[in-house]
Amino acid sequence: MQVPFNDLSRSTAALWEHARDRIDAIVGSGRVVLGANVQEFESAFAAYLGGGHVVGVASGTDALELALRGLGVESGSRVALAANAGYYTSTALQAIGALPVFLDIAEGRATPDLAAVQQCLEAERPDVLVVTHLYGVACPDIEQIAATCRTAGASLLEDCSQSHGARRAGRMTGTFGDAAAFSFYPTKNLGALGDGGAVVTATPELAARVAALRQYGWSEKYVVGLSGGRNSRLDEIQAAVLLAALEGLDRNNARRREIVGHYRDAVPGVDFVSVDADSDAWVGHLCVIAVDDRDAVRAALGARGVATDVHFPVPDHLQPVRSGGPAPALPSTEAASARILSLPCFPAMTDAEVAHVATALREVLG
Repeated sequence: MQVPFNDLSRSTAALWEHARDRIDAIVGSGRVVLGANVQEFESAFAAYLGGGHVVGVASGTDALELALRGLGVESGSRVALAANAGYYTSTALQAIGALPVFLDIAEGRATPDLAAVQQCLEAERPDVLVVTHLYGVACPDIEQIAATCRTAGASLLEDCSQSHGARRAGRMTGTFGDAAAFSFYPTKNLGALGDGGAVVTATPELAARVAALRQYGWSEKYVVGLSGGRNSRLDEIQAAVLLAALEGLDRNNARRREIVGHYRDAVPGVDFVSVDADSDAWVGHLCVIAVDDRDAVRAALGARGVATDVHFPVPDHLQPVRSGGPAPALPSTEAASARILSLPCFPAMTDAEVAHVATALREVLG
């Protein structure tokens, strides 16, 4: 049996069918950008998160950039972040001209711990801290980190591109910080049929700034009142698809947790990076294990028909595009990037495929 790492064809057709009536109405109306469906999705997603304001944009990376700009980040601003999340926030910082301040992750987890955050805020005085809820796991210290940022006078931006529906202490990720960025790329837990993203905030003034920035920085039509604006609008068809996908988000998250549970049962001694004991705190966006001799393990699983991936092999501070002096020392980040391996984990997997992967894991690692 061949098990793909992901197979979007199993879900996209159903999403399209579920949203077909809305899409037909959109095509007939001629209003394909920033119309009624975008407004309805923004309201529905805000309600799902428990309140606040949602501003739909064109991609998750745009959401990061526009959220940062909305928080006042500009050229020369200092933004603290971990270096293990795929360079997406770093891309936004480059677009702005802001300066990254990289934090090392804590050993055995995918995020910096509270002590590292406190030390960074005291020593580096960044304008903004970005916390990425990586692999679908809500950062364990997010409540305390938010309080620490408030005390230090630094804004907190949550990157929730992999944590749609994850909860910590009864609150959704995306509701702890001053703002949050979501991606709706098709492989996400809440995915569209193309690119899309959103900025979430409880602050009406910040939401208004981001809404202006997504449309050139207009204060009114053709009048540019804010610098740093761009064309970054969520289109009506993607909003219609997201409304349909939102209905099944919790159910699909439960299926992802179930899949990971089968893998854990198969190899109880393996380190599953993407799992939290509190089931509400993780949504199985990626099933990531940490193994020695990753290439050999990956080859052995591939020989058994199991496709895998690595999220992410090159930390931000070591990317070849970076320049301007020696890279900072981030030993835990670098050690983790050499050992992580992502296994198939998508809601449309069949029971037979899940069992096949579990058997392959047992044969290779058990």
